[in-house]
Amino acid sequence: MSLVTLLPFIVLIGAMFLMTRSAKKKQQQAATMRNEMQPGSGVRTIGGMYATVKEVHDDAVLLDAGPGVHLMFAKNAIGAVLSDDEYNRIVHGEEAVDDELTDDAVVPDDASSLTETDETAADDSRIDLGKKDDEAEKADDAEPKKTDGESDAK
Repeated sequence: MSLVTLLPFIVLIGAMFLMTRSAKKKQQQAATMRNEMQPGSGVRTIGGMYATVKEVHDDAVLLDAGPGVHLMFAKNAIGAVLSDDEYNRIVHGEEAVDDELTDDAVVPDDASSLTETDETAADDSRIDLGKKDDEAEKADDAEPKKTDGESDAK
């Protein structure tokens, strides 16, 4: 066999190798994340439920979803382990205190104030795109109207 006939097979095997390698890397990262869970950390399940880890077992996790609500989940059902700030922001609605942010920011009601400059804001003349000029309207009335059966051919 020649190299030309083997080339598509070599490319196909190489592509399959690269795809499985990246999938394995993602699985290893997820397994590492799940194994590093500790009691007290906030998690999100693959179903979208947010809870706090109460106990970690070999293949299962006991989650505290609220006062008196304890749920047993498989470790594979944990989608993400969240940082304390992110968990508090999502679950309790607490925003992180940031010195760079100020409460004096003004949010406009519409986008026109974002695009207007001082010159255009001072100019109150507006273009009416919905109406035609009187002269153009009279010119349109002078042409005979066509019905569905008529054509432009002469």
